[in-house]
Amino acid sequence: MRLDIRLPLGLLFLIFGLALSLFGVLSDQALYQRSLSININLWWGVVLLVFGGVMVELGRRSHRRMAGTDNNVPARKGASGQE
Repeated sequence: MRLDIRLPLGLLFLIFGLALSLFGVLSDQALYQRSLSININLWWGVVLLVFGGVMVELGRRSHRRMAGTDNNVPARKGASGQE
């Protein structure tokens, strides 16, 4: 079984995105007065969540595709050279 780097990388970004989004939602809004009242932690947390989700999905697709090709064993040729 081959491990696609997109799976652990995507999970890492999902975890960090969740933590950053939660911090943005639960933190005091006065913290964001210096950034023109833009909750930058929430927005970047959402960006990290989306990116992590895309990486996990691409890794899962690759894993399913590789698993499908492993099961397809080519047919053996007979003695006459034909299938």
